[in-house]
Amino acid sequence: MDRIALITGGAQGIGYACAEALAEDGCRIVLADIKDSVRDAAARLDGTGYVCDMGDPAQVADLFDRVETEVGPVQTLVNNAGVAIAGDFLSMPLADFQRVLDINLTGVFLATQRAARTMVEKGIEGAIVNMSSINAQVAIPSIAGYCASKGGVMQLTKVAALALAPHNIRVNAVGPGSIDTEMMAAVNADPAAFDRAMSRTPLKRAGTAREIGDVVAFLASGKASYITGETIYVDGGRLGLNYTV
Repeated sequence: MDRIALITGGAQGIGYACAEALAEDGCRIVLADIKDSVRDAAARLDGTGYVCDMGDPAQVADLFDRVETEVGPVQTLVNNAGVAIAGDFLSMPLADFQRVLDINLTGVFLATQRAARTMVEKGIEGAIVNMSSINAQVAIPSIAGYCASKGGVMQLTKVAALALAPHNIRVNAVGPGSIDTEMMAAVNADPAAFDRAMSRTPLKRAGTAREIGDVVAFLASGKASYITGETIYVDGGRLGLNYTV
């Protein structure tokens, strides 16, 4: 039987690329996204799509209830849904900061916990992959909530990996650098901003969504059977760069 893979934030970009890679590995695809287009995206992969706001605990609980009833228990979970809200640190509204944490961190916790409960109950040796960021390690002042949430995802990944290891459930994360997606559109449209980003990227190019999807699929597969609690940074070498000359 095909493994059921649930990818949040799966309607486009990195989430959809993760779904494509997992589908090629033989997974049965389930996508969740706040956008109605998630249903069409899932259909392109012969999967099932659900509209869900991952920042709403009630909707997250309902999502898993529906998936388990209509498709089956999740064996691979990719916590990809995320947002970034930019603003000046001194004047950023609490509501904006909290909204980012609700989706990017609390939503990951709730989905991981809910999926893991069913995995434990049914004896599923599952795999969970969270989407962190290089901003778990480095920071941009204008996206305080995003940086804080991704650092939290990195630590939550370690915590969940330790808690779930006795049940043979692996939990890892991927930390993208500059990836050519909608979130990077403003940088791509500004040559000076793009050049600044590439000056910090030794490979001198933006990554593709599929390059992230392939790493996610690896971590979800048996090829990564002895890897848990890790964050793999896919950043073109950025975190290893000391300074430019």
